[in-house]
Amino acid sequence: MKPTDAIKLGGVKEYIAKHPKDIQASLNEMKAAIQEAAPGALETVSYFEMPGFFYKGYEYNGMFAWFSFKKPNVRLHVRPLAITKHKAELADYTGTRSVVNFPANKPIPAKIVKMLVKESIRLMKEKKE
Repeated sequence: MKPTDAIKLGGVKEYIAKHPKDIQASLNEMKAAIQEAAPGALETVSYFEMPGFFYKGYEYNGMFAWFSFKKPNVRLHVRPLAITKHKAELADYTGTRSVVNFPANKPIPAKIVKMLVKESIRLMKEKKE
């Protein structure tokens, strides 16, 4: 069995629906920005029980981005080097080496999300197995 065979598709709508309406709007903005940056990516909640996106055939089961809500932030999870490379653009946001926090009460900065997602995909593709 290949690693991606273990990934169950879907579950993202259900994850979003579990949150309050105002948070759902922010989560949907995040999802839309990721999808725009990663056309044709598959959705899952199999990893970490949060929405994630992947392309089959790459290391780490092709996973390159996730998103979540942890009060008071909608969070984007990407490969750490994507954040390191764009540290200057992220100066206004808190986070960790692999997470960027966006305040849930403000619009999701789609341009930044797309930039980080594209970089995470690029990093993943460089390490194709």
